[in-house]
Amino acid sequence: MISPLDNPAHAALTGPHARFAQSRGRAVRYEPDVAPWAAIAPEVNDTDRGHEAVWADLAALAGPGGSVSLPGPVLPPPAHWPVDWHVPGVQMVAETVTTAPDPDAVVLTGADVPDMLALAQRTRPGPFLPRTVELGTYLGIRHQGRLVAMAGERMRPPGWTEISAVCTDTAFRGRGLATRLVLAVAHGIAERGETPFLHASASNTGAIRLYRELGFRVRRDIAFTGVRVPG
Repeated sequence: MISPLDNPAHAALTGPHARFAQSRGRAVRYEPDVAPWAAIAPEVNDTDRGHEAVWADLAALAGPGGSVSLPGPVLPPPAHWPVDWHVPGVQMVAETVTTAPDPDAVVLTGADVPDMLALAQRTRPGPFLPRTVELGTYLGIRHQGRLVAMAGERMRPPGWTEISAVCTDTAFRGRGLATRLVLAVAHGIAERGETPFLHASASNTGAIRLYRELGFRVRRDIAFTGVRVPG
């Protein structure tokens, strides 16, 4: 049975996040100031006669020189498409996670975006763009008015919500802020009847170990690939 998590960006963009979607043929992507992710319809494979057409659809969406970021599965790109980066990762799902709201967490809104962008720039938790906050609930913890930790919701395939942008300012690490925010975001997801999941770089063994301790399990390996449309 095919799961929405097998192709999470496509499932989200053709489902709960359709309002953020730009599509052409069998390719779809988030609006570029919301999230960098694009996806190919799950029925397309590398022996499909429409393989070349799908990459032409992605090229039309991104434009000459535009970047395309794909959170697996990834078809082999045409030979003349430069590969900018490739990050092996894991996909983890909540299995025995005991979620809990956090009394110190505040809901972040559009007014908080400058602080969120600054924190993401300092800590580099992954892509965070000016309208990423619109994808779901983002929670933060402030210290003397300064945003020092945050976590929130990103891709939303039917029945699931991804926890993302988990980050803590260097000066405030080791206090369990990220754990508290992950559990609080997961609590909100579970409250609406969905299941939390997340992605982590395979090299980030510390984060993977923490998520395991919280009750997440590795569902599968997943690679994130950035390619560029020939100019």
